[in-house]
Amino acid sequence: MLDISDRNKLFAVARYTIERALYRQANKSGDPPLSDALCERRASFVTLKADGLLRGCIGTLEPVRRLYDDVAQNAHAAAFRDPRFPPLSWREVRTIRIEISVLDIPKLLDVANYRELLAALHPGRDGLVVEAGHRRATFLPAVWESLTEPEEFIAHLWQKAGLPRGSWPPGIRLLRYATEQFEEIGTDTVL
Repeated sequence: MLDISDRNKLFAVARYTIERALYRQANKSGDPPLSDALCERRASFVTLKADGLLRGCIGTLEPVRRLYDDVAQNAHAAAFRDPRFPPLSWREVRTIRIEISVLDIPKLLDVANYRELLAALHPGRDGLVVEAGHRRATFLPAVWESLTEPEEFIAHLWQKAGLPRGSWPPGIRLLRYATEQFEEIGTDTVL
């Protein structure tokens, strides 16, 4: 669990990264003093919302770099490279709210069919990755807020992955994970 100071440093680097890119400013020299938790290799997602609506969301599923750097890179990608949205404009930057999800390491979910998957899910708590051939998609636990029923959650995840609804492709892999999620409630505070 990250303390409030670490959370605020993650929000600061996310917002700074976005603003630096928008205003084409050079990178400041050095990082602030970082705790051990922010230097750990962790995976994260950064979600941007405008007026409560999704405006961008990009992340990583595997821990490949220190958390501080992962959040910075995902903030930039969410603002400028989410294919569902145009790049964030300088007019929007003050209206967005940032949400950060720090992922636990995904663990293989040992289920043999669709029915077992439905029974194994913990709504509101589980994030889920589906992999089938070259197709891969994930939903963060926060998606349960809008897709509250397991059948609905899985159907939309399958659709996101480009899989036929209700299918169980040969060699399918499912991974479950939890997140520590926190969001800005202003431009300098967290919840």
